[in-house]
Amino acid sequence: MIHKLTGSSSPVSETPVREASSRLGVTYWLSWIPAVLMVAWLGYVVLLKVGVVEAARINLDRQVELAKVLPANAQSEAQLPDLTFTQPVSVSRVTELDTLVPSRPRTEPQKYVVQAGDSVFSIAKQFNLKPETVLWANYNLLNDNPNMLSIGQELVIPAVDGVLYEPKPGETIEDVAKKFKATPEDIISWPANKIDVADPKLVAGQTIMIPNGQREMRSWVVPTIWRANSGANKTVNAACDTSGVNVYGTGYFMWPADNHSISGNTFWSGHLGIDIAAAMGAPIYAADSGVVVYSGPIGGGYGLMVMIDHGNGFHTLYAHNSQLLVRCGQGVSKGQVIAYAGSTGNSTGPHLHFEIRYLGAFVNPLDYLR
Repeated sequence: MIHKLTGSSSPVSETPVREASSRLGVTYWLSWIPAVLMVAWLGYVVLLKVGVVEAARINLDRQVELAKVLPANAQSEAQLPDLTFTQPVSVSRVTELDTLVPSRPRTEPQKYVVQAGDSVFSIAKQFNLKPETVLWANYNLLNDNPNMLSIGQELVIPAVDGVLYEPKPGETIEDVAKKFKATPEDIISWPANKIDVADPKLVAGQTIMIPNGQREMRSWVVPTIWRANSGANKTVNAACDTSGVNVYGTGYFMWPADNHSISGNTFWSGHLGIDIAAAMGAPIYAADSGVVVYSGPIGGGYGLMVMIDHGNGFHTLYAHNSQLLVRCGQGVSKGQVIAYAGSTGNSTGPHLHFEIRYLGAFVNPLDYLR
C-alpha cells in the first residue's frame, strides 16, 4: 500500500543533538590540554635558562668591573684544589672524656730547680707565694739569705704561704701553732698533713705544713762598716785607714747603673736591697760621694763587693761585681765608676745588688734614687 506523503511530519526531538554537541565540545577542549601543558613547560624551561644566562651575564659584568679596579697581580677568589689521595685514608672517631670533676689545688710541696736569671722574689711570684715562704722552706740551702740562691739548686716549693716544719719529739699541735703564730685548726685541717681529726697528734720526723705560719728571719747580712771618726756608738771599722779622707755625700742618690729596672729581688723583709738589671761588664757608679770602707770579696753570697760611707749617716753597698776599680780608703765622687757588673758570689745572672743604709738601718733604695 502506498501512503501519501504530505508536507507535514512529526517534529524531531532536539535533546539528543544538544547532548552530542556538548560531548563533542568537551572532547575538543580536552584534546588541547596536553598541548597547553607542553607549551607552559617549554615556557618555564625557556625562562629558567634565560634567568641562568642573565645571572651568568651579571656575574661576568661584575668580574669585568672588579678586574678594572684590582691591581694586576691580585689573585682571584681562592679555589680549593681537587682532593686526591695517594695513600689509603682511614677515618676513626676519637673519644674524649668530659667529666664534671674540677681540678684540685695542689696541697703537697713540689721541687723546683733554680734557673739562670731566677731570684727568690721571681720564684715566689711564679708560684703565687710570698718570698719569705720560699726562704723558710729552704733554710738548709739559703740560710734565710736570698743572696745564697744559685743555679742548679733544687728548692722545695710549698703549696701555700706558711712554714714547712719538722716537729721535735714531744711537741704538740698547740706548741707548733703558737711557735709559728698560726692556729691548731690550720694545721689539723691541711690535707697533706694527714692528721687524724678524731685523735690529732704529731709524729716526730714528719714534715708538716703550717698554713699562714710565720717566723723571724735569720738573715746573715754584711755588717755596716764605718769610716774613722764616724761618731757611731757601735762600729765595725774599715779594714783600712780612712782618717785622712774628707769626702762627704750630698744626701741625694743617683742610680748606680745605666739600667733603672729591677731584675730580680726588690726590697722586702728577706732581701734588704734591690737587684738592678745590669749586663756583664756594665759600669757601676757611686750613688753619692764618700769614702770606700770595703772593697773585695766577702761571704754571704755577695761576691765582689764595695761599701761606701758617705759621712752623713748613709752607706751604700754594691755586690756581685765582676771587677772592682776602687780600693779601701779611697775617696770617690758621685757618678764615678767604681766597678763592673757581674755575677760573682751566689747569683743566677749578671746584675747589681744595691743597698742603702741609714745609721745602720736598711732603707728601701727606691725611696731615695733619683
